[in-house]
Amino acid sequence: MAFAIKAEVSDPRAKTLTFTAQKTMYGGKRIAPGDTLFVFASENEGGQGLIARGVVTAAEAVARKADVERQTPRVSIAVTCTAFARRPLGRGELKRFKDWDDGRPESELNFKFYRQATNKIVGISDETAAFLDGFF
Repeated sequence: MAFAIKAEVSDPRAKTLTFTAQKTMYGGKRIAPGDTLFVFASENEGGQGLIARGVVTAAEAVARKADVERQTPRVSIAVTCTAFARRPLGRGELKRFKDWDDGRPESELNFKFYRQATNKIVGISDETAAFLDGFF
């Protein structure tokens, strides 16, 4: 399974990236070393959307807090970037794909990243991973 992350990225051309205690949704908590990860620089923090594809080199679940009843699972990961995006893909390009049940990769990304605009790691379908590969 492939994954995607939308998060703050301070250097969009860095060869290695680390993300600490990231929220996970839609199967994102199953991320593991060796998995493919598509990196989106969060527009909420001045990013431009899809910037890189990489391989997860480390993944560690963050322990839940004992005194909090409802918690979203979080994970810390390290990524080695293997390619940088050649074409833009972000909120602006995905905004018009609002029919979340149409099976399109663009709709899946719009739903998982922008319906609830928080930064997060998500699991993505094979079709969406293949679609994203076309940006590199």
